[in-house]
Amino acid sequence: MPLGFAFAIFFLWLARPAWLFLVMSLALVVPGLLLRGYASGCVKKNAELTVTGPYAHTRNPLYLGSLLIAFGFALAARSLWIAAALLALFAAIYIPVIRSEEEYLRRVFPEFDAYAASVPRLFPRLVAAGGSGATKGVFSAALYRKHREYNALLGAAGMYAALILKLMLIRK
Repeated sequence: MPLGFAFAIFFLWLARPAWLFLVMSLALVVPGLLLRGYASGCVKKNAELTVTGPYAHTRNPLYLGSLLIAFGFALAARSLWIAAALLALFAAIYIPVIRSEEEYLRRVFPEFDAYAASVPRLFPRLVAAGGSGATKGVFSAALYRKHREYNALLGAAGMYAALILKLMLIRK
């Protein structure tokens, strides 16, 4: 969490927002938020191996959603330094986390290896693995709230507010 706040300060310091880029960034941020929300409302962490809904396309829809959101904000900020820092942070943080989570899933769910063989780790397959029934993940608003996924939406709204404020303050 402290690293996130430090990066937010770095982000806002380097950001050079412009209206066009703020609007264009929505093409990444909104799908990222929707993907995270949908995935969060489908997954029953540590209780079952979720293989439907977005999990039929990618094993890590939450991280893919985060990636979309992050690079959407890099676009909004118009900064290659931010994009490079995000890429480095994602590699340093998410690669070890994903590997660790996969080790855990392999130990707990014997069917994980078959799932992993048919569903890509991060970048999604266009057709759901497991046939047409796999595409429909049952979304639960209760799970969405339990996982506090609304924080991603609040964070994105706050970041857009900060970018708009900076844009208005530096405008001549």
